[in-house]
Amino acid sequence: QVQLVESGGGLVQAGGSLRLSCAASGSIFSINQMGWYRQVPGLPRELVAVFTDGGRLTNYADSVKGRFALSRDNAKNTVTLQMNSLKPEDTAVYYCSAYILRYRGHSGYEYWGQGTQVTVSS
Repeated sequence: QVQLVESGGGLVQAGGSLRLSCAASGSIFSINQMGWYRQVPGLPRELVAVFTDGGRLTNYADSVKGRFALSRDNAKNTVTLQMNSLKPEDTAVYYCSAYILRYRGHSGYEYWGQGTQVTVSS
């Protein structure tokens, strides 16, 4: 089994900062992609920031470029999203996602965390 455990989030005033962390545990051979998405009620889930191509590339949503930074610790299978200069429109439930191969030859599967609320007050 594989689990994604998220931490961080909460309530912050506009202009403030928060940090989200996600740790993958369990039977893991490799992680091809890992990062964060967010969702506002009634809207589709959207990409925030994600490592792809085995961690060689990083994709950011245009709306967070220059404000958010994604980092990773490969030895611990964790990613951290540092969110600065937060805006009320960043308010959402943030979900960690990872595309994980559980063993050599496995086709892989996308796992999701339980979600953590980020609320930015104006």
